[in-house]
Amino acid sequence: MRTPSRHVMWDKLFHITRDRKVSYQRQLREMIVSAILDDKLPLELPLPSSRDLAAHLGIARNTVVLAYQQLMDEGYLVARERKGYFIDKSMLAGRVSVPSRHLEPESEPEWNKLLKLKPSEQLNINKPSDWKSYPYPFISGQLDPKLFPVADWRECVRQALSVSDIQDVTPDLVDTDDPLLLEQIQARILPRRGVWASREQILITMGAQQALYLLSDLLVGTDTRVGLENPGYADARNIFSLKSKNVIPLPVDEHGLIPGDAVNQCDLVFTTPSHQSPTTVTMPISRRQQLLDDAEKHDFLIIEDDYESEINFVGEPTPALKCLDNNNRVIYVGSLSKTLAPGLRLGYMVASPGLISEARSLRRLMVRHPPANNQRIVALFLSMGHHDSLIHRLSDTYQQRWHLMGEALNRHLPESTRIPSFGGTSYWVAAPEGLDTRELRNLALEEGILIEPGDVFFHDKNPPKHYFRLGYSAISADKIEPGIKKLAALIHRLL
Repeated sequence: MRTPSRHVMWDKLFHITRDRKVSYQRQLREMIVSAILDDKLPLELPLPSSRDLAAHLGIARNTVVLAYQQLMDEGYLVARERKGYFIDKSMLAGRVSVPSRHLEPESEPEWNKLLKLKPSEQLNINKPSDWKSYPYPFISGQLDPKLFPVADWRECVRQALSVSDIQDVTPDLVDTDDPLLLEQIQARILPRRGVWASREQILITMGAQQALYLLSDLLVGTDTRVGLENPGYADARNIFSLKSKNVIPLPVDEHGLIPGDAVNQCDLVFTTPSHQSPTTVTMPISRRQQLLDDAEKHDFLIIEDDYESEINFVGEPTPALKCLDNNNRVIYVGSLSKTLAPGLRLGYMVASPGLISEARSLRRLMVRHPPANNQRIVALFLSMGHHDSLIHRLSDTYQQRWHLMGEALNRHLPESTRIPSFGGTSYWVAAPEGLDTRELRNLALEEGILIEPGDVFFHDKNPPKHYFRLGYSAISADKIEPGIKKLAALIHRLL
């Protein structure tokens, strides 16, 4: 490679970003590694001395010395007496030397003809990836960063880095799960919902969504009659629609899924009884028992997504549907996304050992098992009582935000209607008919307001357009009333 002037090269390759939340030592290490691996540094020339590079970057000399030492330990650099630091040529051995190309391919396969599925064409819930930058993020499924238990999580991460724990999580577990996490789900998570299960009845999944996908593969064929709440969880509808042409919308009311002939004609029924998604209503015990009786009488299975079960503001929490199930017709699906962190992607499924065994074998073909280190950290988080403490704090915080949002809606948008809710992390709002909440969403974006139009939750060719969901898990309390006031002004402008 051609060797440019040293100072020009240093200016180009070595620079520190002062506002990054990353140490200077780490930034310097990343820059040098990238320059080496991208073949931007000549092998025959030494790197700048620690004194020169420190002066060039405006950082402490010791920072450069420590970065160089770490790179020597990792095999990127070698020190030559009285000559300086050089790239260790052996680090670049075994690489194929191919000139870089940025050309368009001469031909491309006809993907439209080759693709057997096009999931991108399904109607999905979409949220901006930069939602944190919006002043009024009324969205669900995200957590206010201020609520994440950073200190508790770090404590568990540090403990998971002990020699014994590292030796436990680095081997390939093949199709098994962390025994400590299974133990904690048995002892801490499920009993809160009145569910008792053996280890053979539990499978750890990459969030509740993977559990649903596994079940669709195992239980759903092209003619399987799958009943889904309407309105309901859009991702569940999309998952089961990929497998069956008989996805049946089932109506809900102020008590959740309505039992009856439409339900009884299904082979498989998906429901969210704790807090119905998206209306947030809770199914009473009497209706749960009727649904179980009908499942036994008419021979159908139930998938219970225990959505937001931990967040309850008024009265005692209702036991899970699985708790009342005496005939193993309920497949229970849960997740830590709403209480711990959605990005963690850890969930669990509880069912008969025979079904769990097949789901485990299928999961092995997909991802083998969720990352063992994440499983261990979560297991430690549960075992040390941090999760129970977090749920307590979240319930208090969400109850306050629930009250504030209810009062703001009554004050600024009294013409809207809402099914009474007593928990969860959102309100399901029916604006006056004639309002198109998709148009409202686009207008609100310009004002820094994020909402979720409700049409995506309906399994209809022409869904109603005047519903929308307002979440309060990601927005701070002081932003709720001003945000609702601004949103109400936009709604009145559109009507």
